[in-house]
Amino acid sequence: MAAPAMAADAIYSNWLGKAIGGYDPVAYFTAHKPVEGSGDFTAKWKGATWRFASAENRAKFTAMPEKYAPQYGGYCAYAVANNSTAKIDPEAWKIVDGKLYLNYSKDIQKTWEADQTAFIMAADKNWPGVLN
Repeated sequence: MAAPAMAADAIYSNWLGKAIGGYDPVAYFTAHKPVEGSGDFTAKWKGATWRFASAENRAKFTAMPEKYAPQYGGYCAYAVANNSTAKIDPEAWKIVDGKLYLNYSKDIQKTWEADQTAFIMAADKNWPGVLN
């Protein structure tokens, strides 16, 4: 007998429960690059542990998590556009219209960027149903 299918978590996190692989979501907006977070500055949100490079970034996130959290729960934007989920590479990212999008790899990122408007529209349509 096959095991029942399990729904994916609303926030993608690694096996240690760290969202974005432990990278600071606020830094994408403020430092304009991926920055690893510290175990000294963490917050729990939607069942995942988020790490930050500073207390200031943690405060910004906890005040407005929807502003800084990646789209689609931190799953690969290209995968969600294709009605699936996939892990991400924190180095494969882009901010579009004030929203953070992450992808599986830099190669997938290039594919996604080639038609990002269509991929975003498709992913918006699929999210969060793709988790079921």
